Order: sequence, then structure tokens, then C-alpha cells
Amino acid sequence: MEAAVGQKHKHLEFVLASVCELSASAVPSSVPVVARFCVDGEVAELRFHAESESVDGFNVDLRTAQLFKLGPLQSVCISEGSNTNKEKSYSRGVTIQFGNVEESKDFHSAFEQWKNEVVQETGLPNGEISATRSKFDDKIEPSSAKMYFHYYGQLLHQQNMLQDYVRTGTYYAAVIENRADFTGRVVVDVGAGSGILSLFAAQAGAKHVYAVEASEMAEYARKLIAGNPALAQRITVIKGKVEEVELPEKADILISEPMGTLLVNERMLESYVIARDRFLVPNGKMFPTVGRIHMAPFSDEYLFVEIANKALFWQQQNYYGVDLTPLYGSAFQGYFSQPVVDAFDPRFLVSPPICHVLNFTEIKEENLYEIDIPLKFIASVGTRVHGLACWFDVLFNGSTVQRWLTTAPGAPTTHWYQIRCLLSQPIYVMAGQEITGRLHMIAHNAQSYTIYLTLSAKMWGPGAEQGGIIQTSSCKLDLKEPYYRMSQPQPYMLAQDQQPHQLIQAQDIQIQGDDLEEPELLQPPSQSCGPRT
Repeated sequence: MEAAVGQKHKHLEFVLASVCELSASAVPSSVPVVARFCVDGEVAELRFHAESESVDGFNVDLRTAQLFKLGPLQSVCISEGSNTNKEKSYSRGVTIQFGNVEESKDFHSAFEQWKNEVVQETGLPNGEISATRSKFDDKIEPSSAKMYFHYYGQLLHQQNMLQDYVRTGTYYAAVIENRADFTGRVVVDVGAGSGILSLFAAQAGAKHVYAVEASEMAEYARKLIAGNPALAQRITVIKGKVEEVELPEKADILISEPMGTLLVNERMLESYVIARDRFLVPNGKMFPTVGRIHMAPFSDEYLFVEIANKALFWQQQNYYGVDLTPLYGSAFQGYFSQPVVDAFDPRFLVSPPICHVLNFTEIKEENLYEIDIPLKFIASVGTRVHGLACWFDVLFNGSTVQRWLTTAPGAPTTHWYQIRCLLSQPIYVMAGQEITGRLHMIAHNAQSYTIYLTLSAKMWGPGAEQGGIIQTSSCKLDLKEPYYRMSQPQPYMLAQDQQPHQLIQAQDIQIQGDDLEEPELLQPPSQSCGPRT
């Protein structure tokens, strides 16, 4: 490793005016000190030694080091020490005196270059976690992360997902039917949970599987895998975040279940993409490969009345002598700020759906921070539009079989159900009328998204060509705080002028590997997909 790095980054040396350790008893050196950037085995280091003799233990690990300017000619370098009682402590610091401003500038530049480039290349031993803050730590609120990993560290929640037989069965079929993609290959299971996908990959003949899991579920995964000795010898469980752990080799294929409500909730797709950039070989495979968010306006008077009635409590004028009505408006808007998670009859849809494609093999992590989807529909029936219904599907683009996992209404229900964004002010449409709008999702540090939805109906009938939008309704929702209604689809009677929409059977769509270059080939015949992200 040192030789390989040395070919790209030659060891740098600087002769400094003086160096002094940050301790009460330290005495500044009276002779020039050499600072040398180098690689020792697997570790990038900054070594300080006097020109005359070596100073014992005066090495700084660049993985944990920070450099701060105290003045034009003076800086301080601090290196993080070992953790004590899970609290970070800085064990060593040195003040550096430079001969001139140019030398200070060059030293700081070299320090940053080695931290950003060389440290990334040298890495850490297998499974070791970096002590520096990762992208995950920078993006996610600590309390949210703590609750998230606590939730997925419990067996009852893993059981809930395992007993989603649509989910688990589809993953099993996608892996086993594509043995050619797994046999003799290195696999990384991103967010391995119980380790079930790692076991599937081993069953399909994987050479070795690295199961990366950040929650306490990693210990259960080790126990489960150890209980299957025929497969266990080819699976290594690594406890840590994919943003932080290091692996001894690159992966030929990534497998993961990173989907949340509306596909993007919990923001694990970003970790999936980071794992791709860190661990996957060029042109390696990803299971799943592509995700699609499907959207259509819906009409559901029963749901609208149910949500609106929740706020009636706040219309009481004499609640134990207290008038609650000042809070009615806020309560009303609060209930409508919750996306509704349930299974609904697809006949509630007012138009054929459109979809937005996320290609996991190409998308950049930053593109998931903000997702902006223009909406355009043609109403199939005259009715009141109460909001936007959404669901998702993902494609496992195997070399042998292309298999879809869908959460569409009318398809077998999954633990994701579907999601509906309800407008507090419905809009009226006629059959054939155009509905336009925008679905704008902005990620926040509680591992979810703020949703901004606008739906508008254009003029209809004579003179419509000269007219503009006559109705607009908007809402703001927090995907982190949904209303889990999760009822079974309600009985539904078709209106005389309404035709049932053909159910989406995404699993039946045959897609060749090369066809992913053309997003329109991802569409069922009755759908149109927006541009890829």
C-alpha cells in the first residue's frame, strides 16, 4: 500500500522553525524540526523529528488530525486519541512555528491534500470505523439517528419486514433466479438488518458477502448466520455505517433494502448510493437497480371527511370551562399536514398515473437532497380531487431475470402500503380536464422529507384556450410524521361515466439490461414516466 500511494503522492517534507507539544512541561525546540507526510503500512501519518535526532512517538495519524491557524506564522495540530467511556478525547497537540507565510500556506495545503486524498486511499483495516465525522453524521440529527438504529435493532421490527412475503419473496426470487450474477462474486449487503439478504446471496453462490449493519441487529445477524454453518463461512458481519467502515476488497454486486415510505423516507437511498461509490467495482450490479415513484390524483370523500372531522374536538367552546376554538385552525391544518399511509382501491384514482425514475446506478447522492417533480394529468372523470396518491416500485435488473417489487394499489399489500397527500381544499375537475402541479420534496436532518404539493385545474370548455388556471390548492406535509391509517381498501361503486383503470403489473414488464439507457422503456404501456434523476 505504501509503495502504491507513494507512486501517486510523494512523501513531502517541510523544515519548520520550531515545534512544541501542548503541555505545561513542554519546552519549544531550539533547532529546526522536519515534518514529513508519509504512509506507514495502512496509515497516513505526519511525522515530526529534529534534524539532529528523532523524537520518540512524535507521529500524528492524519485520519484523526486537525490543523488550525493561530496566526500568520503559527498553527496548532491536534490528533484525536482513544475513546474513553465513549467520549472523544484529544490526546496530543503541537504548536508549529513557520519561517514565513509562504511556508505556512504550503504546509496547510499539503495537510488538506493528504487528508482528502491519501487517507481515503490508505483506508482502515477490515471492518474498522473511522473516528472522524462521516457524511451521515453531518446530515442527520443525532437524536433521529439514535431512534432509527434503536428501532431497527429490535427483532420484532425485523420480523414485521420478514413477514412481508411480497417483499421477502421478491428479493429471494430476484437473487436465486439470477445466480449468474452472484456465483463466485463479492457481495456487500448495505444495511443488512437480520442478515437475510446476505444469506440469500450466499445461497446463490456468492464468493463472500460483507453484511454491513449499524444497529445492534448486527449481533443478531451474526447469531443467525452462525446458525447456518453451510453459509456462514462466506459471510462477514461488520457493525458500522457504510459511510464509515472499510472493506478489504471491492464488491461485484450490492444488495440492499433501502426503500422507505414513498421510496425515499428514512434517507437510506443516500447510504446505498454512497456504498456504490465507495465499494462497487466499475459496472458492478445493484439489487435493486432502479426505483420509480408513481403519482396520480385521487378522489376519496370518505377519507377527506374523516381527516377533517379529527379537528372538530377543537371547536368546543366550553371544554371544562375553556374555549378551544382559537386552536381549531391550527389543528385542522395539522391533520392535513400528515401524509396518509394505507391501502386504497385503485378506482379512487382520477387519472392514469405518471412516474419519476431514480436510477440507483447513476444518481448522485446530492440529487436526493431535493426532488422536484412536475405533474400533469388528464382527468378521467368529473369529480372532486382530494389530493395526490403515491406509491413506488423497484427493479432488480438481473442478467437472467428482471424482477419488479411493486407497492401499487390493487397489487398484493406490502408493509409500505401506499401514501396519499391530502389537500385541505379540494379542487373540482371535469372528465378530460388537465390537472397540473408540482411535487417538491426537500430532505431534512430527521431522516425524512418535507413535501410541498400543488395541484391546479385549468379552465374547461369554450374560451379555455385564452384562459389560465382557475383553481389551485397547495399543502405542506412532513413525511416523517404520517397518519398510519392502514385500512383495507374501502368498498367502491363506479360512477356511470367512470372507467376502471387497468392495474399496473410492473412485475410483468420485461426489460433488457441495455434498455435501461432509455427511460421510456421502463414504462408500462398505460403510464408515462418523467425524466430520470
